Amino acid sequence: MRVFFKVLIGLVVFLILLAAGSITSVDWTPYQEKPYYKETMGFLDTLSLSGSDQGYLLGGWARANITPDDPVPLVAYRPRGNYEFVQDSSFVKTIILGNHDFKVAFINYELLIVHPEMAKTITEAIQQKDVPIDHLYFTATHTHSGMGGTIPGPVGNFALGGWNDTLVDQIAENTVLALKQALVGMDTVKIDFKKSHAGDFVTNRLIANDPVDPYMRQINLAQPNGITASLLTYSAHATCLSSRFMGLSGDYPFYLSKKMEKEQDLVIFAAGAVGSHRPKAPGNDIEGIRQYAFQLDSVLNRDTTSTKPLVGHAVLAGKLPIKLREPHFRISDNWRIRPWLFDWAIGDYPAHFDLVRIGNTLFISSSGEVSGVFYEDWEKQATAMGLNLIVTTFNGGYIGYITPDKYYQEDLYEVRDMNFYGPYNGAYFQELVSGLIELGAKP
Repeated sequence: MRVFFKVLIGLVVFLILLAAGSITSVDWTPYQEKPYYKETMGFLDTLSLSGSDQGYLLGGWARANITPDDPVPLVAYRPRGNYEFVQDSSFVKTIILGNHDFKVAFINYELLIVHPEMAKTITEAIQQKDVPIDHLYFTATHTHSGMGGTIPGPVGNFALGGWNDTLVDQIAENTVLALKQALVGMDTVKIDFKKSHAGDFVTNRLIANDPVDPYMRQINLAQPNGITASLLTYSAHATCLSSRFMGLSGDYPFYLSKKMEKEQDLVIFAAGAVGSHRPKAPGNDIEGIRQYAFQLDSVLNRDTTSTKPLVGHAVLAGKLPIKLREPHFRISDNWRIRPWLFDWAIGDYPAHFDLVRIGNTLFISSSGEVSGVFYEDWEKQATAMGLNLIVTTFNGGYIGYITPDKYYQEDLYEVRDMNFYGPYNGAYFQELVSGLIELGAKP
């Protein structure tokens, strides 16, 4: 009996020590009192944009197939194993805009996210090949039926397809190929901005009666030879297909782009402010997402009054580093795992915003999945300053969801499991984006 109690006491002590080493309390200090806030605001105050205005705009675009030769794991939902067939090939697409002095490349992948390690590999490949691009603006379609192999770390290896050096190198190689083709095809371009109301096809998945960002926003580009392209954003998650579907697919963004490409040379679909937003699709199979894509395409074709030409020819870009509260992956309202354990499981990667202005259209990218609930206020501010605003996500950093702070204590997926660096990130990001809009509006 004495031995039993010794073992029991030893086990209890071990569990206490384990808990003490792996669990800690939530830090509720207001974000404006934290050093990370003051450091980031210092970066914002001193950030200046690079670029030029030559009185004209050049544009070129191209795509390259990045589908692997052999099946790789599907990404998202849960560990699903390798895809069993290729429903849709996966592509990297790029649009380069600028002038002879300064060029910005919008690079888009039919993937769940652009992981920081993948972005680093691609950036290094572009630099090694001396591709003359001054600023890279990464985006993704955020398909939940795309390929894995681009997300390292224990969680990535367990549920997201892991890291495949050969695959990532292939993606980097084809990205360089697409950029070179886009550069060769550059010519003067006419650019229009269009905003189309598609509120019937998206809903708030966090709080059912909360508002949504209902708009599709796009820039349309046309060269003198009649060749055209578009960059399109929308807030609905690409989660139409069932998690039981075992084919490689780009979900509805693939089919929407494909439909639009019957009239255009290339269409990039970049996930917008997708936080809190889900699609209202008629079904969760291929036929269902085709119908959904055609519905969205019909909205674009039906809305012929909201197109307006860009004003100006400035091409400007900058990157704002974001400092964050230490990781707050919670296991209850007031308890979280310690930062070292989060960093081991997920990774400790820098976050940032990209800011690009083409004429009077301002692009802001986020490392976090920002909720579309914030968009209306940001857009009102931008419009008052004479700017069209396009917010995108998956810029080569990933920090989870950015949602309204009033829901932080709710036991909901986006605010409990995927709000990695809360609390108060909603207000923090609202302030940062507002500051970026002010910066982007400066002459």
